[in-house]
Amino acid sequence: MIKSRLFTLLALLLIPFTNSIAQVELSGEMEVYLELLNPSSEINNGVARVSIEGGLAPYQYKWSNVNTPLIAAESVGLIEGLEHSVIISDASGNTVSKKFTIPAKSIPEIFNSKVQPAVDVLGAVLFWDAFATLGIYDPVVYVSHKNIPLPRIEVSTSEEYQVKKWVAAEGSQVNKGDTIALLESNNNIELSIHAPAEGILEQVSKEGSVVSRMPETGSFKAPLLGVIQFQNPQPLLYPNGDIKTNNIPFIVIWLILGSIFFTIRLKFINIRGFKHSIDLARGKYNDPDAPGTITHFQAMATAVSATVGLGNIAGVAVAISLGGAGATFWMFLAGFFGMSLKFAECTLGVKYRFIDDEGRIFGGPMNYLRYGLEKRNLKRLGKFLAILFAVLGVGASFGGGNMLQSNQAFKIVSEQIPVLQGQGFWFGIGFAVLVGAVIIGGIKSIAKVTEKVVPVMAILYVLGCLVVIGYHFEYLGGAFVAIFDGAFSAEALKGGFIGVLILGLQRAAFSSEAGVGSAAIAHSASKTNHPIADGFTSLVEPFIDTMLICTMTALVLIFTGMHEINSGIGGVELTADAFGSVVSWFPSVLAVAVFLFAFSTMVSWSYYGMRSWTFLFGRSRKVEIVYKVLYLGFVVLGASVSLGAVLSFADMMILAMSFPNIIGLYIMAPEINADMKIYWQKLKAGKLFINPKFIKTED
Repeated sequence: MIKSRLFTLLALLLIPFTNSIAQVELSGEMEVYLELLNPSSEINNGVARVSIEGGLAPYQYKWSNVNTPLIAAESVGLIEGLEHSVIISDASGNTVSKKFTIPAKSIPEIFNSKVQPAVDVLGAVLFWDAFATLGIYDPVVYVSHKNIPLPRIEVSTSEEYQVKKWVAAEGSQVNKGDTIALLESNNNIELSIHAPAEGILEQVSKEGSVVSRMPETGSFKAPLLGVIQFQNPQPLLYPNGDIKTNNIPFIVIWLILGSIFFTIRLKFINIRGFKHSIDLARGKYNDPDAPGTITHFQAMATAVSATVGLGNIAGVAVAISLGGAGATFWMFLAGFFGMSLKFAECTLGVKYRFIDDEGRIFGGPMNYLRYGLEKRNLKRLGKFLAILFAVLGVGASFGGGNMLQSNQAFKIVSEQIPVLQGQGFWFGIGFAVLVGAVIIGGIKSIAKVTEKVVPVMAILYVLGCLVVIGYHFEYLGGAFVAIFDGAFSAEALKGGFIGVLILGLQRAAFSSEAGVGSAAIAHSASKTNHPIADGFTSLVEPFIDTMLICTMTALVLIFTGMHEINSGIGGVELTADAFGSVVSWFPSVLAVAVFLFAFSTMVSWSYYGMRSWTFLFGRSRKVEIVYKVLYLGFVVLGASVSLGAVLSFADMMILAMSFPNIIGLYIMAPEINADMKIYWQKLKAGKLFINPKFIKTED
């Protein structure tokens, strides 16, 4: 006992030297020491470490951090300033439960911890699963087997191992932790493989065969050593032992239902109007005397530049790596339905715009929610929804449309140019100068830049994808089989189907921003006498950013086998690895494309945020200048500071914008449908203005 007390005293004396806090808890004969570390001023890098005296090994540690394994005595990546917990148990059944908070020291850590609760609240609303709450379905993911891949910690992507010996026989009963196989590398390094679960062993790779973590070209499936078959389906678990669930987020259902509703209500306008949409984008119906400041194509390019961004590269990579090839199908389908929702909001964005004496245009959901609902004797509701949308729009422009882009652009570019590492502030200054040079000129300047940047970056990226796909062209059929099997397979229906479905729908909903209402702000500046024309123009946008670019990203990952690699790396890195596996230097080109994606997103969102700002604070030029200065300040902030929960909250605001927007669209659906019918009649009767250039060409 004296020895134990001396040990405790020594631990407490060491606190000033280790920059940690030690907490002790007793349970029977087991003494638990909890050391809390805050290694730097960076956010989300807190460390909690457990040491034990007494008790009976082995010990188990159940952390509140779901990504910390049960066998780990240390949990990393914890949020400073928030409460966490750990339950320690030994083989005799003794347990110690401990709650702890790693003190937040730096200003970013304190700010991050204060904002995180708001993120949790907003996330609880956006990602609430109504179906699971009502008991309509069981959200728990059940599995009938557990694959035995090469362990990702010991084996890199490129390493190959030979199956030297199977210790456990085919069809034998194995227990979790049993040694089941011995592998040997080219460097004569031996690796023992242990059973990841209890069940019947099925050997996939035979003795003498060579395996690696990289799938064989054309197989589209991760190489396996074997499979553990369960007698009864078991819940899938997180590393900390919590049961994994596949929830159906309310925000995804909200967006998808809106997309399907308007597709049916407008009688599949996304198919019927696609050819006319291309004609409008080409300038066939451009009337130089029509009110407005930018062409149909410039409006489309501005809207696409805001949506084609990091989500099309990083977000898709994460969705495909988690949901497999099947997520591609649902992503494509959601993009198809999203075209109709874009049609509805962009039509109203132009119809309810306001043009002042100086020719400045003010339009978007704020206007049609405010004045469109007032026409239906819903003035109070309209005013409330318009103000809510504008507030969310300002927050989204500073966060997801600005800081997130600046932050990620710096990370990607600094990886390719090492001299920039640690120079986020100066990168942000330079980035702010570039963005400022464009946005100072307003929508005309933004449109002139986006109409040039968007085609270049889209063509550059798509060509890169086609090179990878062409390199593996003979496996095209197999890739599409993998996509359809993954989307509809019976195995997926046992629990994984919901996960694959939602990952695909979620990525598409977040990518195209159909239903968010942001594109309606860009289209409100279009030169046209017919608001419905911009509805048609906008049909192309989800087609480009979701059905084309997102699908291309998914195919690159599937063709190169990266969708099956559980490496733990980020989405952008995973996509870069996929390109690099075919063209070694392409990750550098990808970095340029990502930089352009981020830049174009930021200049477009500056206009969206500014129009939301002027709706709230007035239409004067001074008010606009205040916003632009603030916006450029956030560019620097995003590149130079880790903001964690702040970015998450601001990014969620983009999704939250869909609540007031789609409510208004539902109410005004009859008006949209009536305007569309009138426009169709004029188009068929040849009563629309046609650009003389196209008349000469057709003659």
